[in-house]
Amino acid sequence: MKKLISEIFKLKKEKDAVILAHNYQLPEIQDIADFIGDSLELSMLASNVEAPVIIFCGVQFMAETAKILSPKKDVLIPTLNAGCPLADMIDSNSLSQLQEKYPNASTVCYVNSSAEIKAMSDICCTSANALKIVDSIDSTEVIFVPDKGLGSYVAEKTNKKVILYEGYCPTHFNLTKEDLLKAKELHPDAVTIVHPECSKEVRDISNFVFGTSGMLKFARESKHNKFLIGTEEGMIYRLRKEVPNKEFFLISSKLYCPNMKKTNLQLLYKSLSEFRYTIEIPKNILEKARYPLLKMLEIESSKQ
Repeated sequence: MKKLISEIFKLKKEKDAVILAHNYQLPEIQDIADFIGDSLELSMLASNVEAPVIIFCGVQFMAETAKILSPKKDVLIPTLNAGCPLADMIDSNSLSQLQEKYPNASTVCYVNSSAEIKAMSDICCTSANALKIVDSIDSTEVIFVPDKGLGSYVAEKTNKKVILYEGYCPTHFNLTKEDLLKAKELHPDAVTIVHPECSKEVRDISNFVFGTSGMLKFARESKHNKFLIGTEEGMIYRLRKEVPNKEFFLISSKLYCPNMKKTNLQLLYKSLSEFRYTIEIPKNILEKARYPLLKMLEIESSKQ
């Protein structure tokens, strides 16, 4: 393992590459990454990083997003079969039908989507800034795709009419109210934080709802010392590593995304050594998808 890690660092230097890893990645991937974060943080890094090569340890749509924001860079993903079931739940035909049905609505697209869907949208958002983005647009009606969990969470907090699509994250929606109640019995003195992609019935009996960056920030600053965490289990590793003086418990073992675990050190090494797999997006789609992402980042940076 040490030799493999040493070779990865050597190749990274030779290729002048930067390794980005999502919070849900395996511990050994998080440990070797130059930057770890949520979709928003990694999107912003991808648009600003100077290295000519980006290796994205995450799922397909994340690597695509990095390529859209840094079209002149080489963006690699260590494994091609790291997809996202949520992103796969919407296609261009389904979105077109919604847009025809609601012609006066703006389309807000969660970054957990393909480049093609982004290209058909007015603006993108992440779980960290979804409410801010929806509130920033002029339209009183918003088509929110593809995640109904995050979309319903935003709908509860905005004055706009939010038109939901029936997509969902299988990992987060797998968590039930009963799972959370059992976890609370085991850890009655713990504060509950769940991801907005969770179902409404889970969110309603939780203390706080945050994306992963919000979870980390809250855990660092909170006076509480014990937390029940309702998101993909990879986040527990980062929380325990960066906030070692507090306790974190995963609400359920169901909170496991197999796609987020497909990248390992061996595949990362092969990606660097063989320069695989490069993300390619048709130019017309890339250019159209770039605008809603840049619009999101502009709003994000203007309200820091």
